[in-house]
Amino acid sequence: MTSKKKEKKKHKKQQLADLADRHQLYELSVQYAASEIEFVDETYKSIRGNKALLLREDFCGTANVCCEWVRHRKGNRAIGVDLDKEVLAWGQDHKLSDLSMGQRKRINLIEENVLQVETEAPDIISAMNFSYWLFKERKDLKQYFTRVRQALAEGGIFFLDAYGGYDSFRELEEERDINDGEFTYIWEQERYDPVTGGLICHIHFAFPDGSRLERAFSYDWRLWTLPEIRDLLEETGFSKVTIYWQGWDEDGEPDGIFVPATTGEADAGWICYISAEK
Repeated sequence: MTSKKKEKKKHKKQQLADLADRHQLYELSVQYAASEIEFVDETYKSIRGNKALLLREDFCGTANVCCEWVRHRKGNRAIGVDLDKEVLAWGQDHKLSDLSMGQRKRINLIEENVLQVETEAPDIISAMNFSYWLFKERKDLKQYFTRVRQALAEGGIFFLDAYGGYDSFRELEEERDINDGEFTYIWEQERYDPVTGGLICHIHFAFPDGSRLERAFSYDWRLWTLPEIRDLLEETGFSKVTIYWQGWDEDGEPDGIFVPATTGEADAGWICYISAEK
């Protein structure tokens, strides 16, 4: 190999996109496990009057939320369920490895379908980051909600999230700089089908050296609306469904505070939490 070719190969290996870990980038850009845990923990206590101990994270991915849950309080235990062997292995190597031995013993990761898994009855089941939207048929989502209700302990609560707004029905790209320009997070809604509600989305990452990590994550979802989700939760027997709407700060930015709401604003984009009580 000539020196010129060696130099070219060396330069290519040093591109930031080639060195990046997509799971770490995702956590820095999208997943705020500590805020999720704070919300579900405080909301459960305010509804039930006692603290939850066992949390099951469906579609758990890297088990970041499971890890945060066992850190949150001594005695907390977590179950993580996901079909993806690769992402569960990454979580074992990069997330659980950061825990103490005692904390690791309080997490059980299961590689299985959420529609079939059998677990100890948890106080909380969490399905965040719109993961349940992979169920694109009404009957399938209803089956999942039914399974969740059956799996919960008596008095258990199901927590999930949703997003919407008129921009959610558009084909668009949105960019956001992360960590003072360390990299750029790019959210792409590639395709929306108004007949089926089908939604194809991707996450890309761009770096200051001009390199890009294309389609680091891709999603084939149905864009479920809040009335559809609430109706299905009620149909499957949950006793009370509550929507938690996010407020705004003085600069017009989301303030991260979610409060119970019966009405919302017709914003371009919003995110909310939902609780469904067994």
